[in-house]
Amino acid sequence: MGVSSCRKSVCGFRALCTAKDLSIKKCVPCNSKDLQPMTEQAASDLITKVDGWNLVSEGDALRLKKSWKVKTFTKGLELFKLIADVAEAEGHHPDLHLVGWNNVTVEIWTHAVGGLTENDFILAAKINALNMQHLLRRNATN
Repeated sequence: MGVSSCRKSVCGFRALCTAKDLSIKKCVPCNSKDLQPMTEQAASDLITKVDGWNLVSEGDALRLKKSWKVKTFTKGLELFKLIADVAEAEGHHPDLHLVGWNNVTVEIWTHAVGGLTENDFILAAKINALNMQHLLRRNATN
């Protein structure tokens, strides 16, 4: 199903009218004055669509967070590159952390609104769709 040009409010946030699968949606520009952070309830409803991601509260702002264990330090950098390519294509950029030599954590939220929007869930779904198994430790838990 393709992207429609209509826009509507869903669960208290603005969304493009597209297919149900978040990974085929496109992030919308964050410079709109009517773009607001979604409610905790709306975020709780969407979190089930992005396997392995967690809702975390930093201060009074919600974020998405997911961690992986990679095989080596350089595999962590390769994972960053895969994620960076998707983020650049979407115009929506996460915070990337490489802690120790093999612990990668990604945090996503819409900085422009100080909280979560549908864009964050779209990016998380696209990250989930990446072929990254060759970078991860065999016993990695996402």
